[in-house]
Amino acid sequence: MATQLDVEQKSDTEAFRDEVRQFIGENFPEELKGQGNAMSAVEGPGDETPAQKKWREAVGARGWGTPTWPSEYGGGGLTRKQAAILNEEFARAGAYNPIGGMGVMMFGPTLLEFGSEEQKKEHIPPICRGEVRWCQGYSEPNAGSDLANLQTMAEDKCDHYVVNGQKTWTSGGQWADKCFCLVRTDRSDKHKGISFLLIDMDAPGVEVRPIQMISGLSMFCETFFDDVKVPKENLVGEEGQGWTIGKRLLQHERTNLSGGGSMARLMGASLSDIAKKYVETDDNGRIADAVLRDKIADFEIRWNAFLLTARRAAEESKAEGGVSEISSVLKKVGTKLGQERAELAIEIMGMQGLGWEGEGFTEAELSGVRAWLFGKATTIYGGSTEIQNNIIAKRVLGMLDHQ
Repeated sequence: MATQLDVEQKSDTEAFRDEVRQFIGENFPEELKGQGNAMSAVEGPGDETPAQKKWREAVGARGWGTPTWPSEYGGGGLTRKQAAILNEEFARAGAYNPIGGMGVMMFGPTLLEFGSEEQKKEHIPPICRGEVRWCQGYSEPNAGSDLANLQTMAEDKCDHYVVNGQKTWTSGGQWADKCFCLVRTDRSDKHKGISFLLIDMDAPGVEVRPIQMISGLSMFCETFFDDVKVPKENLVGEEGQGWTIGKRLLQHERTNLSGGGSMARLMGASLSDIAKKYVETDDNGRIADAVLRDKIADFEIRWNAFLLTARRAAEESKAEGGVSEISSVLKKVGTKLGQERAELAIEIMGMQGLGWEGEGFTEAELSGVRAWLFGKATTIYGGSTEIQNNIIAKRVLGMLDHQ
């Protein structure tokens, strides 16, 4: 028998669901139905249409783009259950979350944990409203997998730092307003000499050069700092704490790069649905090629099992106060599955999966080829698979190096 508390909780849940539906009905432009988020980590901002701007501002004003972030900083202040309802209703209406990018995926959660009260009040609300685009200054030409070898130097000048150096693979650097950057403030200690600094991308001395990728896109950049002045208040945490803060941010990044985050949203239609557009089906509507049918079934089983694991890990991490080293497992497995899917999609499309430009190919087919090529990077950026194996061995399985 339902208790009075059960009835009240159900009533509150349904009331919130009604609130979300009413909000969508009043604010979501029908013309945007089925579209994606223009503030995602892998897209340029483009020219925001009036409809996109209206939707972003409406969601941002409620804090629902970052639903579980504290309301005092512009977040939604929702419970996990309310956030789940919000996602369900957005999906039901064909609506998308217009607030995203690295500020949401990586920097915001890290600043909420390590930033000062002044920094939270300054930077979190614009992220929640989708008004500021962030990029990441981590890797350097000689500091990739060995990130702690970074040499970009921030010299202390009393009330400010002067930054000199170079970063590479700066995702979205040409579109970003600000950069969260790992810099060296002390050359005497490899790890303890690293600090976490916030840099304005329009500051004098900052130069960005896009890098053209094999996929034809230029979402990664080289970023140069030439005597860039950065106020002392832009230091997150303390000097020498950058390695600790930077590793924490990477856990957020890896969770979102795995199937537990952005990759799950990029998958789109199932391979089975795609295949039925290109290959023969039998009288029962099944894919006629038994070998291909088995390949697709095998992948879909493993992918859906992984999604359930990722969801469970995310819930456990939230219950324990944040992401953990399990993000390395998610990143390792999720990105590999993403590459497998892209390969199989190309195989399914046959000759139509080999187009680059010109007539005879649909936009989806050309996008699929570029996604297949771009996917080769996913097991490298955000920490290569080899790095994830080391983290898993040491910090998840408890294995130690033997001298």
